[in-house]
Amino acid sequence: MATPSGARGTARPATHDPQPASGKAPLVLSGATVVLPTGTVKDGRVIIDGPRIAGSAPENARLIDVSGYTLVPGFVDIHNHGGGGASFTSGTADDVVRGIHTHRLHGTTTLVASTVTGDMDSLVQRAGLLSELAEQGDIAGIHFEGPFISPCRKGAHSEELLRDPDPAEVRKLIDAARGKAKMVTLATELPGGIDSVRLLTEHGVIAAIGHTDATYEQTVEAIDAGATVATHLFNAMPPLGHRTPGPIAALLEDERITVELINDGTHLHPAALQLAFHHAGADRVAFITDAMDAAGFGDGFYSLGPMAVEVKDGVARLVEGGSIAGSTLTLDRAFRRAVTVDRLSVEDAVAALSANPARLLGMYDSIGSLEPGKYADLLLLDHQFALKGVMRRGEWVVDPQLA
Repeated sequence: MATPSGARGTARPATHDPQPASGKAPLVLSGATVVLPTGTVKDGRVIIDGPRIAGSAPENARLIDVSGYTLVPGFVDIHNHGGGGASFTSGTADDVVRGIHTHRLHGTTTLVASTVTGDMDSLVQRAGLLSELAEQGDIAGIHFEGPFISPCRKGAHSEELLRDPDPAEVRKLIDAARGKAKMVTLATELPGGIDSVRLLTEHGVIAAIGHTDATYEQTVEAIDAGATVATHLFNAMPPLGHRTPGPIAALLEDERITVELINDGTHLHPAALQLAFHHAGADRVAFITDAMDAAGFGDGFYSLGPMAVEVKDGVARLVEGGSIAGSTLTLDRAFRRAVTVDRLSVEDAVAALSANPARLLGMYDSIGSLEPGKYADLLLLDHQFALKGVMRRGEWVVDPQLA
């Protein structure tokens, strides 16, 4: 039985993944199928000079033949609660770093750490620890999922700790995050919801609609106020109806909204995923893990905030009530499922896992695609789209052991 630590700690110096890509010599990865923003290039190459991708190869560059492989940009996860037995909500700084590293081993080179509903004092304290890790470059920022969500659609959140989205309390979390708050999930139909959306927008924080019981009209109002993300579309919200379309229709039809999807085969029927891609388009979908502690770790008993969770056969459910409690998904599995089961194009899957979330975070100038000047965050996939190598900032996290 896995029992991740619930102790709190303070942030420590940032850790760096081992295995420099090639010492000080630049690298040329040559012969692969390379997925670029402009399309897929056969027999392409990517040049790595230090932590970044270069436009031309220096004379001292080392050539590595990666023929038969596919090169894609590192994955970007904007909604992730933990992994490797570690919780981003309750673990120590060392625990959080271990969870981050677990997801790096599975291709997530940029990650936003998500919290779950807790009392305000605990969330403020957690914001302080996570903001230090963000300042060190371990995470890209913080996502607060709860406590400002609907008790009608609470999912795996503690109902007694839920509260209306009072703008003053939302501001308290933003301030505690010291500029590292990236997203807050809200049930925008609750009292204070629309004003909180406006507050978040004014402070450059993404307002996400989720765990909501809103009507279609209430959702439109929230989008017009500045909301730009649908938190795990379809999950924890009213189903699509032909007379009462609810939030799903409003979120799918509005070009200002990026829709999160959990592509693990449990949270969504394949037809629902296809519906989202058809109506939103590939440029408005972001695959997420919504992972909890068990991702990359195994079955057993865990805690998600104050809630007890059992993971059985890779599916996480609350011990009391049986509600799905996040996922055990890693993004390499989401990618492989997208292109082999859901039959999405590799280009569309890369957009959903890299480019779109990078743009949403305002980081597309440095991550999200394999272009000169950006960080050398890239993944090496075999002919069956299994992950064989992970590079972050020009260093191998997973070394493919190529000659």
